[in-house]
Amino acid sequence: MKVIMLGAPGAGKGTQAKMIAEKFGIPHISTGDIFRANIQKGTELGAEAKKYMDQGLLVPDELTVKILLDRVAQDDCGKGYVLDGFPRTIPQAKVLDEALEKLGEKIDYAVDVDVADEHIVKRMSGRRACLKCGATYHVEHIPPRQEGVCDSCGSDLVLRDDDKPETVMNRLKVYHDQTQPLIEYYGQKGILRKVDGTMEMQDVFHAIVDLLG
Repeated sequence: MKVIMLGAPGAGKGTQAKMIAEKFGIPHISTGDIFRANIQKGTELGAEAKKYMDQGLLVPDELTVKILLDRVAQDDCGKGYVLDGFPRTIPQAKVLDEALEKLGEKIDYAVDVDVADEHIVKRMSGRRACLKCGATYHVEHIPPRQEGVCDSCGSDLVLRDDDKPETVMNRLKVYHDQTQPLIEYYGQKGILRKVDGTMEMQDVFHAIVDLLG
């Protein structure tokens, strides 16, 4: 089973991707992780990707797909995989589809974890992080025992720049411009499955499992 996870930043698709991968016994593949792994191992593809990343440039789609195909060709992907963070645009989706087609393979499902913008802004602006030990909290859902103080190490908790409402709105705009068209793209292919991402995490997970059936 080959699955792509779609959803706006903060929709919870990364968490769901990990849970789905564990449930079905298939790897959770994040493009960020495989870039880092290739760079650490000093592979030829990793060295090529690093040239772009060192300059703050996006890794070209063709190279990203090469690195991705190298990963999915490994033995642990025999039963499938869950892709998280790629594709992000229609051109990337087309490059991926063409590359898989040459191998006689295709994506089986694209799962859209659907959450309205205002819900995401509220969810992310409620996050608090400890910069010292990395622990994360939420003022409503996972509050610390003492307001503004980390349970683990006693350091101050902060609202990270990434989670500030104005930053979240900018990220959502990029998502709607670039990534949301993928929902229509996979819908036309008949493989899109949509789930309400505002439900409790376990309920979202069970809904996805039912859709993948």
